[in-house]
Amino acid sequence: MNRADLNKRPAQVAAMFDEVAAHYDLTNALLSAGNASLWRIATTRAVAPQAGERILDIAAGTGTSSAAIAKSGAHVVAADFSEGMIQVGRTRHAGNANIEFVQADATKLPFADGEFDAVTISFGLRNVVEPKKALAEFYRVTKPGGRVVICEFSTPPLTPVRVGYFAYLNRVMPAVVRLVSSNAEAYDYLGESIAAWPAQTVLSGWMRDAGYDAVAYRNLTLGIVALHRGIKSAG
Repeated sequence: MNRADLNKRPAQVAAMFDEVAAHYDLTNALLSAGNASLWRIATTRAVAPQAGERILDIAAGTGTSSAAIAKSGAHVVAADFSEGMIQVGRTRHAGNANIEFVQADATKLPFADGEFDAVTISFGLRNVVEPKKALAEFYRVTKPGGRVVICEFSTPPLTPVRVGYFAYLNRVMPAVVRLVSSNAEAYDYLGESIAAWPAQTVLSGWMRDAGYDAVAYRNLTLGIVALHRGIKSAG
């Protein structure tokens, strides 16, 4: 499924994620060679959650990232457009009162202006048909003085790393997916969406255009992933 297909058929994309929900976290751990947990730790530290805060975790999937944030005592709203992901998450984290699951479209968030101390999204922004519209929504629901943290696959700045990484996406990953996933098409789309996603500086520009200040990013794992941050001015 290419980017054009995503723009035309968001319902099919949601259904695709519904199908892989049960084994989604295990598959991602295998495909990332264990780096997924390290990226999650870095993202949680960047969010810097505090007890009593209200934090929105968008594209939360089954709630793995939300659970890491909720350990701080913050109340986390885990939002995702996939009903299947939400169902798995609710079952998996049924005993955690600090996590609330909500099915939501990132471009039409069902929340009030300035409702959250922090907004975060990990590996989900590139799945949104209109990412700039989603960033505007993130800004709207962020409190003045609040923060946004975006963890996303990106473009490795070193040519040898970049060449090797895209060779992995095109050749190695499809073979692994056929062994461990019930829906190889979902992960064909994953590789295509990563290759089509803009570089770090472009996303930083989009965040500034949405209204965020103090926008910055740092590369993780040689730039395979980038961690972006911004602040909504209190003024």
